[in-house]
Amino acid sequence: MRFLLDREEITVSVVGLGYVGSCVAASLAGDGVDVVGVDVNTRLVEEIRAGRCHLREPGLPEALARAHGAGRLRVTTDFAAISDTDVVVVAVGTPIGEDGVLAESQVRSAAAEIGRCLRPGQLVIFKSTVPPGTTRDLVVPLLEGGGLVCGRDFGVAYCPERLSQGSALAEIRELPVVVGGWDAHSGAAAERFWRSRLRVRTVACSSIEAAETVKLLNNWWIDHNIALANELARYCSSIGVDAMEVIAATNRVPKGGGSINVLSPGVGVGGSCLTKDPWMLWRSARDRGVHLNTVVAAREANDAMPAYVAGLIADGVGELGTPVQRARVAVLGLSFKNNTGDLRSTPTLPVVAALRDAGADVAVYDPLVPPEEISGTFGLDPSPTAEKAVAGADCLAVLAWHDEFADLDLAALRTLTAPDCLFLDGRAHFDSQTVESLTGLGFTYRGIGR
Repeated sequence: MRFLLDREEITVSVVGLGYVGSCVAASLAGDGVDVVGVDVNTRLVEEIRAGRCHLREPGLPEALARAHGAGRLRVTTDFAAISDTDVVVVAVGTPIGEDGVLAESQVRSAAAEIGRCLRPGQLVIFKSTVPPGTTRDLVVPLLEGGGLVCGRDFGVAYCPERLSQGSALAEIRELPVVVGGWDAHSGAAAERFWRSRLRVRTVACSSIEAAETVKLLNNWWIDHNIALANELARYCSSIGVDAMEVIAATNRVPKGGGSINVLSPGVGVGGSCLTKDPWMLWRSARDRGVHLNTVVAAREANDAMPAYVAGLIADGVGELGTPVQRARVAVLGLSFKNNTGDLRSTPTLPVVAALRDAGADVAVYDPLVPPEEISGTFGLDPSPTAEKAVAGADCLAVLAWHDEFADLDLAALRTLTAPDCLFLDGRAHFDSQTVESLTGLGFTYRGIGR
């Protein structure tokens, strides 16, 4: 078949304007492609039309506003708009239930609506994270519901997203795109699309199922690696060794075609992917009689970290003479990751909850998260400034490190805290010089694995 994208000038529709879809739409439009964004969320569509963006990704609100203002990005709730485009990129949400089973409603609805609007020659690129087999067995039959036949009348490719919060717009132009096609023509067309429009490298897979598995393996590996670092940190604490020193030395060891790459320990794992995708893979494997023990072990290790960190704080303030039930704890940084304002599944929430359950007075502050979102998630009104948060604190806990915190005057903050104050490094990974500076100011420093 001949794809419409063989033409010099092509148009693209992006179905699903959440985090991934908005980044894809803004990047394509920024490179001069005419893009139609489609989403069933009327409020979201109106927000983008008004030049606003609720997603806190550096550069994304500005990029969307520029694209919409220049006429390169049009947004609508009407799926019929995809009929006028050459490529349809699908990036809808794929949550899971407690049993790891994919909640298919968004995928089913989007695929069925797209199927009713497809025309011959279009290429559908599916990016949403799904269990292997979903694109072939669920999505394609729904796309064919409008009467066209995949591989004859339209093409399908699976190209998983692999973007990280805080650096998505850069990564969308830097990371190679994995491509698995329904057939050779679909795969080749999808590769040509990404290379010509965003000028990124592509990695071809032999099947859609292989590409679907790549995404799940990516997050399985990250989750497992962080679990390794977290368990190493807990072990290093027991023998009086600095885990960061051990990791740095280990990562200099050549192995295979590269080097060992152990990630850093921290307060826990959050976000919408690492807490979900390993369980999606685990369930898919279990349904096929394969038991993935490392998924369970890694998830349990990472899920245990918030309680462990709350225990470090309780023990630390207790050793300084203040029982946790009488302690004031200032938590700086609430997001699930450094340098983002994203509270999705943030591990700082159970830390704060555990401390409050123990009787501690907890103050919270994060300059990257709107106050109303903090209040809604944590059930606490945030402090307006770091200074207000740390006033009288028996513990200053940095649970997410943002670049903005580098401007904090730690010496001035120290004058506001209690006489004996614990400094808990949950994710800043300060070097030895900084640690010495903190102890020189009179803080008692503790870090995860430090």
